[in-house]
Amino acid sequence: MSTYVITGAGSGIGRLVAERLHARGDALIVLARSARRAAELIAAFPGSAAVIADLADPSALAAAIDEAGLPAEIDGIVHGAGIVELGAVADLPRDAWTSQLTVNLVAPAELTRLLLPRVRAARGHVLFVNSGAGLNAHPGWAAYAASKHGLKALADALRGEEGPHGVRVTTVYPGRTATPLQEKVHEQEGAAYDADRWIDPASVATAIMTALDLPRDAVISDLSVRPGPR
Repeated sequence: MSTYVITGAGSGIGRLVAERLHARGDALIVLARSARRAAELIAAFPGSAAVIADLADPSALAAAIDEAGLPAEIDGIVHGAGIVELGAVADLPRDAWTSQLTVNLVAPAELTRLLLPRVRAARGHVLFVNSGAGLNAHPGWAAYAASKHGLKALADALRGEEGPHGVRVTTVYPGRTATPLQEKVHEQEGAAYDADRWIDPASVATAIMTALDLPRDAVISDLSVRPGPR
């Protein structure tokens, strides 16, 4: 049995990864922004534990982790949470930049830093669910893409730094995936949402599980998942 910390376990890709890990008997530690949300997730994944903290406030993570009383070894962190607010550079307010950079980049960096001694002890794995926007920035996507480009840089640097400690680091770049986040993107774009046009989140979850379960003689450093032909 392995122990995984997961952000974004409440919906979308993170939810499916959590379901698969829990179903095979792995121990889950879910990050929840409130006690109510933590109770919901623990009910969904019996036997799991929770860290109660809001990724919008990374300064609160250290105290939340101390309070949670986590085990000395953590086999993996799956960074699945994220937010998006689209807009042209000429129009997007400062708060939209700050919130996306905080939740999508600063919080994962801080959570990783705080948990790294436990991950090192397990010779574990840090996996970042990034986005195609972490590789290419399109009009209207500047702030979100900047946060995801930064997340790629974080993963690349971490991989080089932690390899000597036996820690593996993976970034997964899903294309447009049929999740609640994608539905929100369509609302912001003013476009009709058709889930059948996009990647099934279960397919991305399969890619993530493949990376996590790869034998220790190898690591999937970067993995792009794109919509297949229709």
